[in-house]
Amino acid sequence: MKLHPQLEAVTRRIRDRSAATRTAYLSRIAEAGDRERGSDRMGCANVAHAFAGIPANDKLRIVVDRAPNLAIVNSYNDMLSAHAPYAGFPAVIKDEARRHGATAQVAAGVPAMCDGVTQGTAGMELSLFSRDVIAMATAVGLSHDVFDGALMLGICDKIVPGLLIGALHFGHLPTVFVPGGPMPSGLSNNEKAKVRELAAQGLVGRAELLEAEQQAYHSPGTCTFYGTANSNQMLMEAMGLHVPGSAFVQPQQALREELTREAVRTALAIVKARRYAPIGLVVDERCIVNAMAALLATGGSTNHLIHWVAVARAAGILIDWDDFSALSGVVPLLARVYPNGAADVNQFQAAGGPGFVIRELLDAGLMHEDVLTVREGGLREYTRIPQQAGASLAWRDIGPSRDDTVVRPAPQPFSATGGLKLLTGNLGRCVIKVSAVPQDRHVIEAPARIFDSQDAMLAAFKAGELERDVVCVVRWQGPRANGMPELHKLTPPLAVLQGKGFRVALVTDGRMSGASGKVPAAIHVSPEAAGGGPLALLRDGDVVRLDASAGILEARVEAGAWAARQPAVIPPAQVGTNGWGVGRELFAGMRRNATAAEEGACTWL
Repeated sequence: MKLHPQLEAVTRRIRDRSAATRTAYLSRIAEAGDRERGSDRMGCANVAHAFAGIPANDKLRIVVDRAPNLAIVNSYNDMLSAHAPYAGFPAVIKDEARRHGATAQVAAGVPAMCDGVTQGTAGMELSLFSRDVIAMATAVGLSHDVFDGALMLGICDKIVPGLLIGALHFGHLPTVFVPGGPMPSGLSNNEKAKVRELAAQGLVGRAELLEAEQQAYHSPGTCTFYGTANSNQMLMEAMGLHVPGSAFVQPQQALREELTREAVRTALAIVKARRYAPIGLVVDERCIVNAMAALLATGGSTNHLIHWVAVARAAGILIDWDDFSALSGVVPLLARVYPNGAADVNQFQAAGGPGFVIRELLDAGLMHEDVLTVREGGLREYTRIPQQAGASLAWRDIGPSRDDTVVRPAPQPFSATGGLKLLTGNLGRCVIKVSAVPQDRHVIEAPARIFDSQDAMLAAFKAGELERDVVCVVRWQGPRANGMPELHKLTPPLAVLQGKGFRVALVTDGRMSGASGKVPAAIHVSPEAAGGGPLALLRDGDVVRLDASAGILEARVEAGAWAARQPAVIPPAQVGTNGWGVGRELFAGMRRNATAAEEGACTWL
């Protein structure tokens, strides 16, 4: 299928923009890849230290037989339901490596926090920057430099981008990402949202709310809504970094272990065949565009407009929100998964899942097929679904959609354009996820109510002060101000106001989370207020227009008066240095050095 001209143009623009940085990156990884194996190159004491803790037979394989040695970077902890299954993965991986005459070592354990636990708390101010901590921890593990390939074990919000950024700094290594899968479906996401809205109105108490939440989040595995964690898994498939079709197989299924073993076989196949497929070469401009297209086609997490900018930069590739916007104009919305629909990810998988979406995009010329992947068969392998065939694996064609309320073919999409829009105007640049927003709410114009924190907005809601048409502006929430927390706690009260018939919207330089839903929310406003951005100029009562159709976010203030205004000053309490800070003080350097949201909120550039 001939590539869509817009996809071709965006890819060419990215390639031209990135020529110098990408060339330097490729030169660096080529130099690293041309060296002798670590155990041959290093001094004897270095080698002895590297393998002192492993069984004697494994030492013999690595040192004498010169067998491949795989790094395992594991984000296991049993605080995260999605990552709890990883406890047993290293043993499975080591066993499979030995079956093929190779070895594997846990090179690093990386931190992994749950945004679901920290939502609305001070701990959320560590969330975004945990991505770069994970990237650094990955690099620390791989810096021992005795590995021929790597397996990355991670799923959730910041964990996969962090692992990916870290792995790309060791871009000479063949690398396979190993998912763990979603938990079985519990209380539906729609029912959960209804209980949250009732709680926000005081119509149900804590006991009822807690019972509903525990019915929704109830067992090991990823949460079942299509937020950042599950968007990560969709993008890993689209980038060709998984074993094909492994994203949404549940941890409890027997197929899950076999797919993990297949990840070992996939990494070893690259190493043993000397097929040049290091992660730094797999992740090129076409691969990044494929990820962007998959995100747009599924109405995925807005967080990836930050994370994938950072991921691309780690590979020497420069992308921006104009690229997302240009692709969104031609990539159709092919999936409706909560919060963009009623289905959860298990229903998405049953209807056709990532393989269906990838096939439809490839056939429509909206993904690059001529890309390198961890599989020798290329991206077309990712359009099939795995199943056990005796003691081995087999893949079969996805076939037609098994539920056209969940996934649809490209010629009959839910929407002709993607689920994300770029907004610009005198309030800066920002993004909005429109795939779940009713069409009659794509344009909101109303007086602004300014808040310096999400707690202040929640207090105003509880006091009945927002029972009107209003644009709620929550500022001082960007990377430099307080680490850019998600403001997901604001979703239920805003949904209540919208349900009462008021025309409401949120404008913020913070994040709204991968679960951005039916209320229009202009998020990631850049430059942020703490960096001299225009949100600091807004005053209560200023009329703000959010027009997702025309791509506009502006304060309807006369130009001369606007230019004459002095910016507000960030309140001391928002700096994250007062009172008990759950470790926020340790991240002060990251806040100072962070780039803007559109530049990936990177702390390492």
